[in-house]
Amino acid sequence: MANKIQLTEDLFTPVTDNFKDAEKIARPSVSYWRDTWRRLKENKLAMFGLVLIIILAIMAIIGPYISGYSYFEQDFTRKNLRPNAEHWFGTDTSGRDLFTRAWYGARISLFIGLMAATIDFVIGIIYGGVSAIRGGRIDNFMMRLAEVLFSIPYLLMVILMMIVLERGIWPIIIAMTITGWIPMARLVRGQVLQLKELDYVHAANAMGAPTSWKLRKHMIPNTMGPILVNITLTVPTAIFAEATLSFLGLGIPAPQASWGTMASDSLSSILVGNFYQLAIPALLISITMFAFNVFGDGLRDALDPKLRN
Repeated sequence: MANKIQLTEDLFTPVTDNFKDAEKIARPSVSYWRDTWRRLKENKLAMFGLVLIIILAIMAIIGPYISGYSYFEQDFTRKNLRPNAEHWFGTDTSGRDLFTRAWYGARISLFIGLMAATIDFVIGIIYGGVSAIRGGRIDNFMMRLAEVLFSIPYLLMVILMMIVLERGIWPIIIAMTITGWIPMARLVRGQVLQLKELDYVHAANAMGAPTSWKLRKHMIPNTMGPILVNITLTVPTAIFAEATLSFLGLGIPAPQASWGTMASDSLSSILVGNFYQLAIPALLISITMFAFNVFGDGLRDALDPKLRN
């Protein structure tokens, strides 16, 4: 017969208040966006790109007022001056201060890039979301229409629209967004098609939820990760497209300045050795595209749920 265990007080430990902490979660709860920001901060290159974007935005606001010169006033007695203590970026062939024109051009270039990305964002979400939610013949018709428009070369479409429309900031934005929203719409459609098969969406359908409610509450919030990454990559594309149009003479009209018009105006001075007039806008365009691209890559990694710790 097995030996009986004698129960004594030494085998027991009195319960104290410390046992209340036994079931506490060791790690505090972290929301999705807070965890995204934490991982984004760990990406040094992405944070460097974000800092560059902030600096460019600040200089676009205050830069034109620092030198004290106007972006359009001409002074032919000071034309083609190299960078010096008075004109930090030098002057152009008309004697205009390039420092002022460079940061005034940053306003226009960044504004066009951000507005084009915003319009693509709004149209793309609505078009792609409705197409995926409705499905069937409506989805087929909407996507075939988008494919027909997307088959037209983007730059060719923009150039044709700029020939038809008057030159200016808003005509450029309109020309860029006529077909620029299609990649966003296709991205949103693909994401929504995956989400609409999940259980909580079927539950919303069973409850008779309207399409607008399902898009607002379920679909769009769960697709914001890829959408935000696409936006950060759309901005430099629009800036480069504006610079290309301005370089070809189809962009911002004089005396307004953008980085593309500055590069176009500097062509005549390259032959006489004034390379700085082209280097300044080219360098600013390159820095901007680099900043948005590395920030977009870092944001994509931070938003990827497979990389969460």
